[in-house]
Amino acid sequence: MSPGQDGSKQGLKLSGGAIASLAGGGLLLIFMLQNREKVTLNFLSFDFTWSVWVLTLLSAVLGALVWFGLGVMRRHNRRKERRANR
Repeated sequence: MSPGQDGSKQGLKLSGGAIASLAGGGLLLIFMLQNREKVTLNFLSFDFTWSVWVLTLLSAVLGALVWFGLGVMRRHNRRKERRANR
């Protein structure tokens, strides 16, 4: 029997989360390309000048790391609870 004759779909299947991530990444890229001017940032006693796209990229990466870290902690806590319930 050749692939696909049994009624199953062949090829790449994207989940809703993957589609949302790709769409968000595309929107982020468009935003970064449209906002390339430089701005002066004040943080505590530091003043520095960055492009808005760099600040946007760093904010997105930091947010993704926090989101990922929270997910790891959540899975770890669930695993500990399951072990304790055994």
